Amino acid sequence: MTIHSSTDPAVLLCILMNALVYADGSFKSAMPSYFYLPPLDVSTAFPQATPASMFPPCTSDYFQLDDLLTLEEHALRKKVRECMEKEIAPIMTEYWEKAKFPFHVIPKLAALQIAGGTIKDYGCPGLSITGSALAIAEVSRVDASCSTFILVHSSLAMLTIALCGSEAQKLKYLPSLAQLKTIACWALTEPDYGSDASALKTTATKVEGGWILEGQKRWIGNSTFADVLVVFARNATTNQINGFIIKKDAPGLTVTKIENKIGLRIVQNGDIVMRKVFVPDEDRISGVNSFQDTNKVLAVSRVMVAWMPIGISMGIYDMCHRYLKERKQFGAPLAAFQISQQKLVQMLGNIQAMTLVGWRLCKLYESGKMTPGHASLGKSWISLRARETAALGRELLGGNGILADFLVAKAFCDLEPIYTYEGTYDINTLVTGREVTGFASFKPVAQRSRL
Repeated sequence: MTIHSSTDPAVLLCILMNALVYADGSFKSAMPSYFYLPPLDVSTAFPQATPASMFPPCTSDYFQLDDLLTLEEHALRKKVRECMEKEIAPIMTEYWEKAKFPFHVIPKLAALQIAGGTIKDYGCPGLSITGSALAIAEVSRVDASCSTFILVHSSLAMLTIALCGSEAQKLKYLPSLAQLKTIACWALTEPDYGSDASALKTTATKVEGGWILEGQKRWIGNSTFADVLVVFARNATTNQINGFIIKKDAPGLTVTKIENKIGLRIVQNGDIVMRKVFVPDEDRISGVNSFQDTNKVLAVSRVMVAWMPIGISMGIYDMCHRYLKERKQFGAPLAAFQISQQKLVQMLGNIQAMTLVGWRLCKLYESGKMTPGHASLGKSWISLRARETAALGRELLGGNGILADFLVAKAFCDLEPIYTYEGTYDINTLVTGREVTGFASFKPVAQRSRL
């Protein structure tokens, strides 16, 4: 096909829209009529196995660890599991693929009464830390983005106000946050300071009646639509880290979505830019006067984060367990083959060990014995085992292991940011390493000249 220089531009545009250009500049004629057809529904395209939109039953509690739970914890787990399987499983792949947040499910998540977790009073549920962890795991089992949304809102932003805020701030903010009528985010990380968060450079300068905040934050979950932003900044006078509450649409505040993520795609992570944002004195979080004050919050949230990979691994195992029984090759279910059973059992063993470590972390916290090293080891080791579990699940599902429709590919990707946030695997090992050796090794030792 030849196109002359005199060809009408409108005609040329039509040709280009319906043609392929080869390397030599020649054109392929218009696409086949079926090129523009919508994809087959996965159940029609692959009828031999059930997609994750119809979530499989839970089959991962091989050591009957449910026996360790109280009646209240059992009831909570059942309530959250039923909601996630019924309300979230059918829509999660669509929203994950589009990288959009399903705002219409917020009232359903609110009805679970898990926002606020361990916080007592102010309309919060006052759950045991074990109960709160189980709830996070059950949400993660179906969708890790939803659990991250709750974690950021509840175990970071709300908990900061509960542990470090004034009585007036607790009364003002916590009740509506507990009902998810307002949404919060937690802004610590900056473009230049991730693992080295204590060196953050966002500044807070005291002025009459309040503070002026200047700086930038990155990777902040929920930030694009949050009503309340809990922000950490360096006091220009004391050089210490302080906490502040900023309301959405404050003059000088802009938040934009981070695009092109491969994991936790439903979570709306944002870049926050603050240019002379005024925060009144009443919204200064008085209990945050140094970076160490954030550890009160991170101690709890790191336990919650440790339970997220447990839940994700449970979902992966449940999906693989059902898939292997449904999918047939060489005249038999995949579950009948030795190598499939070996991988499935390795995944199952990981989940038993991960759950016991998570459960023990909760008990250490409840008894007041948990240290930062305990929490860091739990989070790092559990996330490592979850990565292994996801990789095995990916292998078991073959080609369907790269389709979000069958959960494992989606969970595989979602684990990557969880492996990194709330302290990377490496940083968390160094926290525990410092505790067991007495030596801090976060910064490189200054090199001495041998000359």
